[in-house]
Formats: sequence, structure tokens, C-alpha cells
Amino acid sequence: MLESCYKPLERCFGGGGGDGLLWNMDLKPHASGEYSVAVVQANSLLEDQGQVLTSPSATYIGVYDGHGGPEASRFINTHLFRYLEKFADERGGLSKDVIAKAFDATETEFLHLVKESWLDRPQIVSVGSCCLVGVISNGTLFVANLGDSRAVLGREASGGGRMVHSSTVVAERLSTDHNVGVEEVRKEVKALHPDDAHIVVYTHGVWRIKGIIQVSRSIGDVYLKKPEYNRNPLFQQYASPFPLKRAVMSAEPSIITRKLRPQDLFLIFASDGLWEQLSDEDAVEIVHKNPRNGIAKRLIRAAIEVAARKREMRYDDIKRIEKGVRRHFHDDITVVVIYLDGDDNSHLSP
Repeated sequence: MLESCYKPLERCFGGGGGDGLLWNMDLKPHASGEYSVAVVQANSLLEDQGQVLTSPSATYIGVYDGHGGPEASRFINTHLFRYLEKFADERGGLSKDVIAKAFDATETEFLHLVKESWLDRPQIVSVGSCCLVGVISNGTLFVANLGDSRAVLGREASGGGRMVHSSTVVAERLSTDHNVGVEEVRKEVKALHPDDAHIVVYTHGVWRIKGIIQVSRSIGDVYLKKPEYNRNPLFQQYASPFPLKRAVMSAEPSIITRKLRPQDLFLIFASDGLWEQLSDEDAVEIVHKNPRNGIAKRLIRAAIEVAARKREMRYDDIKRIEKGVRRHFHDDITVVVIYLDGDDNSHLSP
């Protein structure tokens, strides 16, 4: 069964209880539990997209955080899952190779779109999207990521491990943030470009690749991957102030696999707009301590309340601000919460 939205998210879900820019889809079933989705818009055009596809044997989760416009995130929304299903069928099941191939096919197809349309829409060379995907199949969780959206697992504390305790649950981060604000990522990017003194630049209080972008991996951002677009006079308003000799970003995802266990309670997939305001532990605590109904929306409201307090405002003040202007207070935020119930968990690892 397809529980997915291939239209812009605001056309898919119900309203958000008084916030005209907040939409949510409450609890729906998946193969091993229930899930909830919510999104709030801050930009003039919603640049986030999210989707969940369910079948009797697998659950697919996607969160796509666009930048420079909505085209890349919407493109991923209509193509990536189809590639995943196609390649999984061809290869006899899901694997890291299947996921990597689906990401590569999506990137290649988006590049083709850019080549076809840049004369009419030169701005599309600067459009890109982070891409976070989760798949639950046969008791195994796959998480693949480009950019700084994040997947976090909430699990019973009795499982142990090097994690921060939060009441009776712990938060375990499953994805890698590809953001040069993280020192390890900054070192990785510099090591890949030893001949480029301006590969990472500190500007306006943050680290950015070529002084432009914080994330080091994405779908799109063709002008930072193909030097010919950076040099073309048509693209000078989008180009880097520092000459581009070769690609400074990639579309190669970080992929992890993890056998699910009975103590694994739920998963939170969200764009970085949530994690800018809430820690992994805060988000896990909220999900653990509150009713399931409306849980994704509750996480977004909690994030906006934090953003409001930073400005000595209330959430009610922010929700009256129009889109576009609202981006000065918080980002677009997409949240998917996946509950991992025990009804069919006999296959899970002890």
C-alpha cells in the first residue's frame, strides 16, 4: 500500500491546529507499527518534502530538505523510492549497493533535468537538497544520508551502550551530519582538496564550502559539482567567488545497517530545522513521554517554542508571521516518527 505523497506536502495533510503553515498526517499503520508525519513551512516556497511508503514486507521513509528552491526536494520525492523499488527487484532484495545505486540514479536524472532546463531557468543550477532515507525490511534497518537531516533511534535504556540516558530511554543517532560546521566533516573536505586553500571558509559566523554552503553532500547543487556551470557567464550570480576546478560536493550517501531489537522503540527522521532547536535527547524524551496521536506535530511545536524563546517571543507570535518572513525565526521542518511495535517482532534480534 502506498502511503506516500508525490505532491507538495501542504496539499497532502490536514491543518495544524491554528498554525496556517503547519500540516500533519496523524497515525497510519506500517508493517511493524504506526507512524506520524508533520511539516511546517517557513520559506516563501516550502523546500522540505517527506514521504512514507508502506508494504507488507517493508517500510520506506524519506525526508528531503531542499535549498535554493523546491525543485530538487520535489524531484527526489517523485523519483528516489521508485528507483529503490526497481533496483531491489532487479537485485533480489535491498542492500547498501541497491540504495547507493538509487541515490546515484536520482542524482544523474536531476543533472539531466538541469541540463535540459538551464536556459529557461538558470537558477536551477544552484538548487539542491539534503536526502535522508530509512528502510525497514526483514528486521533490518537501513539509513542512508546526504546532508544534515538526521535519524535518531529511541530505545530502552537497559540496552546499554555509550549513549546519554533520558529517563527510561536513550537516544542513538543513526545518521552522519554532512555539515562543515562539524570539525570532522571540515577535516574530511579539506583532506579531499589539499590544493584548495578556500575549500572551507568561515563567513557570517559559520563554516561554508567555498563560502557558500554548509552541507558537503547533496542531490543537485550542480554549480558546485560541475565546473562548467560555475564558469558560465549565465551563472555568475550563483557562482562561487573562488574559482572551481572540480566538484566540491558529492552525492555519495553514508549508509548504515542495523538489526532491530525488541528494546528499539521508535525512530525520528527529521530535517535539520528540528535539530537546530532540539537535541537528540530532547526529541526522544518528547516522543517517549507523550501520546502517539499528533506526535510529529508535537515535536515541531516544541522546536518552534524553543525558537520563539530565543527571540523572547511566544509560539502564538511566530505562527502569525507570514511565510518568507518566518524563515528569520525558524527553518522549514519535516518530521516523521516511526513506532516499532512488538506485534511482529519475533524476527528481531535478542
